[in-house]
Amino acid sequence: MKMLIPAVCFLFSFYLSDAQNFSAVEQLMLNNQKVLGDDQSLLIYKDGKIVYQKTLGDFRPTVQAPLGESSQWLTAALLMMMVDEGKLSLDDNVGKYLPIFPKWMKSYVTIRHCLSHTTGIEADKAGAAKLFQRKSFSTLEEEVNFYAEKRDIATNPGLWFQYNQMGPAIVGRVLEVITKKKFDRLIQEKLFRPLNMRFTTFSNYTSAISPFDGAKSTATEYMNFMSMLLNKGKFNGKQIISEASVAEMMKVQTGTALNKYTPPFMTGFSYGLGNWLETTNGTAVNCVSQNSPFVWMDFCRGYACILLSKKEQDLQKRELYNQFRSATDAAFSSNCK
Repeated sequence: MKMLIPAVCFLFSFYLSDAQNFSAVEQLMLNNQKVLGDDQSLLIYKDGKIVYQKTLGDFRPTVQAPLGESSQWLTAALLMMMVDEGKLSLDDNVGKYLPIFPKWMKSYVTIRHCLSHTTGIEADKAGAAKLFQRKSFSTLEEEVNFYAEKRDIATNPGLWFQYNQMGPAIVGRVLEVITKKKFDRLIQEKLFRPLNMRFTTFSNYTSAISPFDGAKSTATEYMNFMSMLLNKGKFNGKQIISEASVAEMMKVQTGTALNKYTPPFMTGFSYGLGNWLETTNGTAVNCVSQNSPFVWMDFCRGYACILLSKKEQDLQKRELYNQFRSATDAAFSSNCK
């Protein structure tokens, strides 16, 4: 018993110390409930396990919520799985799979252009008009055909970076044509099932699905996805995506493209394949959504984090994301910059 007491005290002080390491993160959650909502779920993953978890309200990490623009990271991963299988190449012209594109003088747009938002196609209208337009499409095929027929080429592919929903939608449609399966079914079979993401879906029963921002998931399941990327494509000992494909996703893909539109939240970030890059060498990456989760990975410090809210919120401020990043980084001792 005398030996047990010191051991118990040691374990208590260890967990207390561990909790104190993330006290600044917890305080940010509490201080920003007006902005983030009363129901929040935060998970931090490192070294093969969840090292910190905090929930506010009744929002458990197993409850489904909208992912917003963080959805496109899933789309990019599915595409890279098809690249690994030799079904297509990043530098294939989309016209190879969608003949309607060459018909309307868009034959030089590639898969890579689509995933990096450098198609050169006239951008979507903003605001309510954009939302109304998307809801008017009943299928992904119908939406993508509209882009091919009705949207002009504003510049040559690769010359402008314009962040919008078109590129991921085109990629989603290409995948449907190649596999002869609907996008939401395909991603369930190829990506979600191997990652134990049973409650993650792109299904939409009122309009066309959106490979850009249409997914719903849980904090736990999206962390499965991020941990796979953090572990160079492996999950539970199985290689889901090749290490080379994960590395390609984390490379700057926009080159010297002129920045025609980046949301204010993402100002200063570079862009990879379906995700934003905080460092040009890909050691810190994110796919944050302006009105839903904060999700990011730090390859140098070796951790991943997701902060998910129960409902989509108003547009978030970059300053708040920076505070969460800094507070989490500070919990891990490192020489990373």
